[in-house]
Amino acid sequence: MKKLLLSSVVVAFSVTSALAQTTEFYVVRDTTTKKCTIVDKKPTTTTTTVVDNGIFKTRTEAETGMKTMKVCTEN
Repeated sequence: MKKLLLSSVVVAFSVTSALAQTTEFYVVRDTTTKKCTIVDKKPTTTTTTVVDNGIFKTRTEAETGMKTMKVCTEN
């Protein structure tokens, strides 16, 4: 019984930890080079800006989204 309870606590903790570590991907544009890239951290400098609504849950979504953003496909 104790093993079952301990196992349940470990599983619940693991699931909670995994959900808390969600990663977001941002499509950003360098203001100097005008080139778009995908990053996994929100930009904190003034040399890059998030393009349109360029926040995505997965890298694949970000790549697909970047292809449809006009400022990223002009150059």
